[in-house]
Amino acid sequence: MDTASRAQFNAGIVNEFRANGGHVGGAYAETPLILVHHIGARSGVERVVPLAYLPQSDGRFVIIASDGGSPRHPAWYHNLKANPKITVEVGVETFRVVAEELDSAARLAMWPLIVEHAPSAGEFQAMTTRTIPVFILTRED
Repeated sequence: MDTASRAQFNAGIVNEFRANGGHVGGAYAETPLILVHHIGARSGVERVVPLAYLPQSDGRFVIIASDGGSPRHPAWYHNLKANPKITVEVGVETFRVVAEELDSAARLAMWPLIVEHAPSAGEFQAMTTRTIPVFILTRED
């Protein structure tokens, strides 16, 4: 999917998410989604991307930078690394979080749980030679 098509697709998901209290239909109906507001590392422009997440028992959220198994990290990965204090939307709530990339040991421990809950993550990892980064999002409040 080219950049313009992806932006249009994501905008549709974001609009549906917001119009339906954090729920969407279609292929993502059973997928927990989070809207991640990220600030462009070079541009300073805020963008919003819908991502699947894995809720943690301590209230944190896990997201992965798979980009569908592409050979490069998604643009938002670089933006979170440059500007880790972000806003997210989960359901009808909007709040601030700090995004932290897991180190290799923590990622290794988390990865089997991610794949158990989202088998596509394992498929995406098999499609690329890069290690797919994993982030933990922690509420600031």
